[in-house]
Amino acid sequence: MSITITRRNVMEAIGLAAAATPFSSLKAQTTPTVSFMAIGDWGRQGEPHQRGVADEMGRLAAQIGSRFTLALGDNFYNSGVQSVEDPLWKESFENVYTAPSLQHRWYAILGNHDYKGNPQAQIDYSRTSPRWTMPGRYYVIPGASISVPNADIFMIDTAPLVSQYRKEPAATAEHHVHDQNADAQYAWLDKALGQSKADWKLVFGHHPVFSGGQHGDSDDLIVNLLPILKRHGVQAYVCGHDHDMQHIHKAGMHFIATGCGSTVRPVNQVEGTRFAMSRSGLSLWRLGAEQLDFAFYDWGASKVYEASILRDGGEVAPAKPKSRQASAED
Repeated sequence: MSITITRRNVMEAIGLAAAATPFSSLKAQTTPTVSFMAIGDWGRQGEPHQRGVADEMGRLAAQIGSRFTLALGDNFYNSGVQSVEDPLWKESFENVYTAPSLQHRWYAILGNHDYKGNPQAQIDYSRTSPRWTMPGRYYVIPGASISVPNADIFMIDTAPLVSQYRKEPAATAEHHVHDQNADAQYAWLDKALGQSKADWKLVFGHHPVFSGGQHGDSDDLIVNLLPILKRHGVQAYVCGHDHDMQHIHKAGMHFIATGCGSTVRPVNQVEGTRFAMSRSGLSLWRLGAEQLDFAFYDWGASKVYEASILRDGGEVAPAKPKSRQASAED
């Protein structure tokens, strides 16, 4: 028998789902922690599941005391924003993520769809918004600024690092990356990671390094980015671009995809896959001295996966891993 899940019966189930505590089956952390949210590929004027994901974000952010949100690119479909006055700021951001628990800083980076518009406008909006934060196309969030002095978060701009975009004729380019210097960004990241004294070094970008999603592995990032991450002991790389949820443990690192903030595509298991699901949703995170916990929740208020990463990057046993295909209508 086929069952169609609608927004109505999902909301009826929230009361039961709310009883489940995020990170409930993971080892408790005894040191102070900071919690935050992360989503990618989200800005679609509230549809198809963007508003449902936003509602769930608001509930969970209040529950875990989320301090900030990381927005991992493709923030505004289909072609970014044109200016700080673009109506999409209201339609896809301000009027969607309205929960009091989400009125904190949103640290954002650009995706390939954002590069179809005016990328500078997203940086400029930081000067007019109390929560939208994009000081540059790539930057560091120092741990001291988020009350985790032993961690640094590195936000990178991956579209200029993907050669297929740079091969577009400059005069007719769909992705406006030709004025960006990929080598300069790699040099900056290499230096910034090397200078960091933090125990935790976490890197967030838009495009995946390894992925079982529609776009698959990024050869450019495997060749140019991965060696930098490994050289400096980065424990995890988190991205969007593929519209799914994934956890891959490969090459001594953890690769997490959370690109399902509004729509989804099919996803497959690949080498190193610990979890893969095609379902609209979000990720929430809890960072402490020795352990980084994360969990995926779908837009219907169900926790579908949770796991921990140790400070030495060691692999831990995930809790009840699942893998399935799901349509955007699920």
